Amino acid sequence: MESHKQNNIEHGNESGGARAQLLESASQIMRDGDVVDLSLSELSLRSGLNSALVKYYFGNKDGLLQALLERDMGNVVAALQALVAKDMDPEQKLRLHIGAVIDTYYAFPYLNRLLMRMIRDSAPADAKRIAELYLKPISDAYTALVAEGVSAGKFRDLDPQLFYFTVTGSADRFFNARQVLKHCYDQDDLSEKIRDRYREHTVDIIMRGLLV
Repeated sequence: MESHKQNNIEHGNESGGARAQLLESASQIMRDGDVVDLSLSELSLRSGLNSALVKYYFGNKDGLLQALLERDMGNVVAALQALVAKDMDPEQKLRLHIGAVIDTYYAFPYLNRLLMRMIRDSAPADAKRIAELYLKPISDAYTALVAEGVSAGKFRDLDPQLFYFTVTGSADRFFNARQVLKHCYDQDDLSEKIRDRYREHTVDIIMRGLLV
């Protein structure tokens, strides 16, 4: 078993790392299945790696999901904070951000559900840490973006908290609506064309409601 495990580690390192390979395979499973859970046997099959490596790298399946959340949400938070810091017209900033939210949820439709699951199922101290790592920085960024636009005379004076739910909810709901698309609109999957149409539609509607 140790020999097989070592072979898998070396094979993973050749293709970018076994740890990264496990995370990407978990991400693909959740994207393809529209779920926020997975079996270790399915992960092993998809990744081509021994499922024992989950324990080696992450401790257990929950540790794997936590690492996946850190990978995906860490990038979201960093990108949003970088956008807030840019010297750019506040309207353009927000248009770019809303578009980026749509693209993010298209790539990782499980993201918000995974975040809520990890907060809900974690011990209180761990749940607080997750919220402080991901939810609080995003909330602070929205407060700053809205305040900047209001100060510049571009945006109506509105509640940044409610605006956060509007933007996040618009993306999360649509990219978790495969069954609605299938049974109501005869569409089997979310294509890039639909993503692009929805991005334009969402940016337009939200900005029309925000601009003075």
